[in-house]
Amino acid sequence: MDASLIISNILNPPILFFFLGMTAVFVKSDLEIPAPVPKLLSLYLLLAIGFKGGVELIKSGITQEVLLTLLAAMLMACFVPIYTFFILKLRLDTYDAAAIAATYGSISAVTFITASAFLTQLGIPFDGYMVAALALMESPAIIVGLILVNLFTVDQGKPREIAWSEVLQEAFLNSSVFLLVGSLVIGVLTGERGWKVLEPFTQGLFYGVLTFFLLDMGLVAAQRIKDLQKTGFFLISFAILIPILNATIGLLIARFIAMSQGDALLFAVLCASASYIAVPAAMRMTVPEANPSLYVSTALAVTFPFNIIVGIPLYLYGINLLWR
Repeated sequence: MDASLIISNILNPPILFFFLGMTAVFVKSDLEIPAPVPKLLSLYLLLAIGFKGGVELIKSGITQEVLLTLLAAMLMACFVPIYTFFILKLRLDTYDAAAIAATYGSISAVTFITASAFLTQLGIPFDGYMVAALALMESPAIIVGLILVNLFTVDQGKPREIAWSEVLQEAFLNSSVFLLVGSLVIGVLTGERGWKVLEPFTQGLFYGVLTFFLLDMGLVAAQRIKDLQKTGFFLISFAILIPILNATIGLLIARFIAMSQGDALLFAVLCASASYIAVPAAMRMTVPEANPSLYVSTALAVTFPFNIIVGIPLYLYGINLLWR
């Protein structure tokens, strides 16, 4: 693997600010981001990426490649939590295994946005419809995770009862999914005219907001590292190896349906990432027996830093081999 890809990624300002946030925690600095600000930044990033994706989608149109990509995205979102559940069941109970499996079946929008910035820095083009794949992959894993809990546990001798109306609302109408899909639709409806109006906001501020958000993510990730003492070597290994395996499967699918290299990287990142916002919120509500320190710390303190620092360049290297 070309080490220059990793070095180039690490020397990207947003990544360096992620390290700065982690360093602040390690040296016990009093640096902190007030609670409402990270939420605002995440909403901005979702709005910007969704709107741009909608504009690009209307340019490219709904082609066979688009449909195949969206179908592959949904299949991976359902397949990953199923096979990872049985791996996790070797060492964990049903509740923790299902919660972690759902976490890794879903996606991290910030990892996707970081990969988009990486591609832009390298001048590698990618299509806006990948944002639709991002939106489609966030929710199915929650449903699959709860089905697995329902199948493999009993409550006082009866199948576990789940309030599916609440689950579906959390899965498909949570703030991140709703804003992302809504912004995508608005981008489709307004097209190039809308892009010219909002470009100073959605494009000009984008990298600055991403940098500030990753500073906060560095603070949070470093704070979560202490929770890894509870996970043991098994889950730490899982949090690194499973993303690599999922990305490899994603790249093979991307090669089979002839995605461009930029789209293939984004698809691999979607397959490899893990949710630390939407799925944990749903699991806390519906599977309170699961230990949040397990599924949050593995996704946020291990998989997220691994993907944005090493994973993205590693997956691009795999693309260079497969597309050669």
